[in-house]
Amino acid sequence: MASFKPTKVQVYPKLGEKVTQDTLYWKNYKAPVQIKEFGAITNIDFSPVAPHNFAVTAFTRIHIYGPFSQEPVKTFTRFKDTAYCGRFRSDGQLLVAGCEDSVVRLFDVSGKVALRMFKGHTKAVHITDFTSDRYQILTGSDDYTCRLWDIPNATELNTYQEHTDYIRCGVTSKLNRDLFITGSYDHTLKLFDARADKSVMTMDHGQPVESLLLYPSEGLLVSAGGRHVKVWDLLKGGQPLVSLKNHHKTVTCLCLSSSGHRLLSASLDRHVKVYNTTNYKVVHNFDYAASILSLALAPDDESIVVGMTNSILSIKHRKSLDESKEISGQQRRQPSYRVFVKGKNYVPKQDDYLVSKPVKQHLAKYDKQLKKFNVSKALDTALEPEITVAVIKELDRRGTLKNALAGRDEQGLARLLNFLIGNVVDPRFAPVLVTAAEMILDIYQSVIGQSSVVDRQLLRLQELLEREIDYQQDLLEVLGMLDTMFASSLPRKEVPCPGRTVRFLLPEFELLLR
Repeated sequence: MASFKPTKVQVYPKLGEKVTQDTLYWKNYKAPVQIKEFGAITNIDFSPVAPHNFAVTAFTRIHIYGPFSQEPVKTFTRFKDTAYCGRFRSDGQLLVAGCEDSVVRLFDVSGKVALRMFKGHTKAVHITDFTSDRYQILTGSDDYTCRLWDIPNATELNTYQEHTDYIRCGVTSKLNRDLFITGSYDHTLKLFDARADKSVMTMDHGQPVESLLLYPSEGLLVSAGGRHVKVWDLLKGGQPLVSLKNHHKTVTCLCLSSSGHRLLSASLDRHVKVYNTTNYKVVHNFDYAASILSLALAPDDESIVVGMTNSILSIKHRKSLDESKEISGQQRRQPSYRVFVKGKNYVPKQDDYLVSKPVKQHLAKYDKQLKKFNVSKALDTALEPEITVAVIKELDRRGTLKNALAGRDEQGLARLLNFLIGNVVDPRFAPVLVTAAEMILDIYQSVIGQSSVVDRQLLRLQELLEREIDYQQDLLEVLGMLDTMFASSLPRKEVPCPGRTVRFLLPEFELLLR
């Protein structure tokens, strides 16, 4: 008696993730180190000088962590209320931060007590930054004003009150000490010159602005607000260049890679998107467990630090060259190919006595039902489209497909029709499923009108097929136009057209509708 042959499931091509240089670069990080903070992490800032410690602003504290430390090396707790926007000066010696109590505090990184306290704002100060000359501080507040302060004299130099809502982000120029840009919940971005009494440029983002970023050349400005990330050309008077909408929720922070060729945006949708700054296409994506409020990259992209609403600080360190080689070496060694092919090509000699060992055949559930000739149960057991189509093809080859489809109750027939509606127009499955659909219509045409559920599904199937026929007729017209164009441009050469398979599916769909 011949042994049972398992059903051959055809392997269809799948659209997998393309492995690019960006994929290899951004996946080359270790498992994240997670640290629990005292509250939501609103800001992360790396020190510009080695060893590149980073300041984490969360609740009423600012913690400074070393590059590889899991415990803070320094803590500033002299805040009466929630602290905001702890930022380092370009020499890494001073740190400035705003607070909910409207007071701006200046700290020496090596000390504990505030060196200066700047009072003048009437509401919470959410944005602080140093100017490029190191002697002035920019602040932005919920009182709709932004101010410049002199560090040596601890005095206010200028006040600008042009925004009509909270100022939640700002950035200073690193090339010109007099220029700075602020973003507000009134949807506007304003470029200020400290030598003038009012703003010199205004741009409308269209959404409350959450974050700003200047390119190193300072010719381009990036703003984030709502679901949009927008790029502006400052050299052309603030002309908008690109508007990106790749997040599902509000974008909260922006960051630039060390090379300046990749832009990162983080959002409340728990994703970090990496863009190519040449064409602004998304080249990579990071997923996190909670909504993201802050993001920072270490120099040379050595680590990615993310702060979330659930008070978790996530730190990913880049793998060293030795670790990457070790991991790739392990992947090559496991499994060892030689073990599996050992003795495969051995040919027994004439005097050898061959002891054969029976190989147990492991069958899938649908194959077990087919072996018992339970064709209807075999069809119900196959759940995945590829497997179901393979089983239908096998039943059709055996001549038992009609038996498998017949004798079904309302629920069983509805399940079959649902599968057809979902997959019959797929070019991979259409040649097989059209045959099954014809058989179903032949078998159950006498009961049409007795079940509202089945009738609705048959109407959906009819509309789907009519729409697909219209699409394919349009495609045939386009193919005819392309053939004419190719024939006129290349009269002596035959140009193969990859879309010819539509010509074979169209008659089948039309026949099914009849």
